Amino acid sequence: MGKLPYTLLLLGATTASLAAELPTVELSIKDTRLVAEVAATEATRTTGLMNRFSLQPDHGMLFVFKAPQPQAFWMKNTYVPLSIAFIGSDGRILNIADMAPQTETTHPSRGPAHFALEMRKGWFAQHGIGAGEFVAGLERVPKAKE
Repeated sequence: MGKLPYTLLLLGATTASLAAELPTVELSIKDTRLVAEVAATEATRTTGLMNRFSLQPDHGMLFVFKAPQPQAFWMKNTYVPLSIAFIGSDGRILNIADMAPQTETTHPSRGPAHFALEMRKGWFAQHGIGAGEFVAGLERVPKAKE
């Protein structure tokens, strides 16, 4: 097995340390539990799940915004195929979109989203979760800081 380039090793170390620093929250949708890293600052929302090569089962990232508004996400520098659920202030899923890795195609919310939850691609469909479902546990999520 060959050596990894030094910059790739540094990138992995930086990404891992960032993930270790983010708070997590346990959420549930229907009878399905998940753990989400919370991206509640401009810097963590901008970085999101970029430069990661895997996600643990039933783990994802919850993006928290200061106020509900139309949102759009893309997958530049993101290597894991993801599905995203846009969530309104009432905790209900507005819509879910599947996103391909390393693309700049935008995936918009269908209404003002206060949160966005990224999970492995197909996770929501696999658990029978769709628009209109309630996400429990959002009251424990830290408020957006920036």
